[in-house]
Amino acid sequence: MADSELAPKFAPFFSFRWGHAADSFTAAGAAYGTAKSGIGIAGSLIPVVMSGIIAVYGLVVAVLISQALSPTNNLSLYTSFMHLAAGLSVGLTGIAAGYTIGIVGDAGVRAYMQQSRVYVGMILILIFGEVLGLYGLIVGLILNSKS
Repeated sequence: MADSELAPKFAPFFSFRWGHAADSFTAAGAAYGTAKSGIGIAGSLIPVVMSGIIAVYGLVVAVLISQALSPTNNLSLYTSFMHLAAGLSVGLTGIAAGYTIGIVGDAGVRAYMQQSRVYVGMILILIFGEVLGLYGLIVGLILNSKS
């Protein structure tokens, strides 16, 4: 018998659920970052744009996971758990990145209004926060390619 014939019937649950989680977690992080940094939107749009990019990371992984799913494809438990890991890696790092960008964006834009020399430091910290989400995307893509 082939490995796909031995796969449990519940295996696709992990792929469907965590493919969705990749998108929803990163969207939640992006929404928080946008809402928190949007308070000082008159000062700079950069934190808001950076928060939106995080949601794209989750969308990329969710689309890649969904391409592996079909009603006729009998997924193995291994593949489903790899999808779970890929979705969690990009989703949870997306939440962390969105939280970071929201806090730094809010405080940075407010500080920029008081002292313009803070701008370069704010941008650097925002980039470091964005890289958290990028690391999750890279790990998610690697995990998805192993499934």
